[in-house]
Amino acid sequence: MTTDPFALFDAWFAEARTSESNDANAMALATTTPDGHPSLRMVLLKGHGPDGFVFYTNLDSRKGGELAANPHVALLFHWKSLRRQVRIEGPVTPVDDATADAYFATRGRDSQLGAWASDQSRPLDSRETFEARFADMQARFDGQDVPRPPRWSGWRVAPERIEYWQDRAHRLHERNLFVRTGENWSKGLLYP
Repeated sequence: MTTDPFALFDAWFAEARTSESNDANAMALATTTPDGHPSLRMVLLKGHGPDGFVFYTNLDSRKGGELAANPHVALLFHWKSLRRQVRIEGPVTPVDDATADAYFATRGRDSQLGAWASDQSRPLDSRETFEARFADMQARFDGQDVPRPPRWSGWRVAPERIEYWQDRAHRLHERNLFVRTGENWSKGLLYP
């Protein structure tokens, strides 16, 4: 096993993209509420490298508020077909506007319009209300590019701990832990 946690992630992620039937980039994002209660949901990884793991969301959503209040999170990738997990912990910071704009421009038009139409995590009286708002956005941006809404952006998780878990027979699993120490990483094993 490599001593570079990002090279290992690249290798495992490449395998997952060929073996997982849906959303190999799906990851659980754990945050905390302002009163310290855990909060968990699935998001999609949209970029990664030595500088961190990037996902996007509505900044006014529940998760956006929790990230702003406590910028420390945990991520979990579970690739059942490979019998592997990757756990990541670290602080989050907002991506810059240019990065968010560039990613937003790659989204499908309906996804772009949906970002404008949705007050993510807010109460919704009916599906029809949301569909009407979506239709309003279709009319508003008819014949033009859809710009990124100001309340929609991305977050970058700068990992401080990365654990690679591999299933083994008889629950004798393999757990490799990488911990950031300054600019370097230390590597060790954990009991299963």
